[in-house]
Amino acid sequence: MEFAMFPTDKGDSVSADVSEVIKMIKERGISYKLTAMGTIIETETMQEALAIVQQAHDVLEVSSKRIYSTVKFDIRKNTSGRLSGKIHSVEQKIGKVAQ
Repeated sequence: MEFAMFPTDKGDSVSADVSEVIKMIKERGISYKLTAMGTIIETETMQEALAIVQQAHDVLEVSSKRIYSTVKFDIRKNTSGRLSGKIHSVEQKIGKVAQ
């Protein structure tokens, strides 16, 4: 799942708020990758992914009156390690093309 979630009532910089969401993800032991436009996580179930979205909202709701959210899912059964595996696969193909 890739998601972005941040308060819209905090001014130009929301990195302190976003860092609280990332802290929560780390504490739950979820594999994640932070990007400039959002956070990608890998979970075993849809229920677990949706729980992360809810918990992220709960973290921000404490000090925010308005929260922006986007969520995208890529669901593939019987796989794991896709955060690095997808990138590795593309990088291998790029290496083959560049040769």
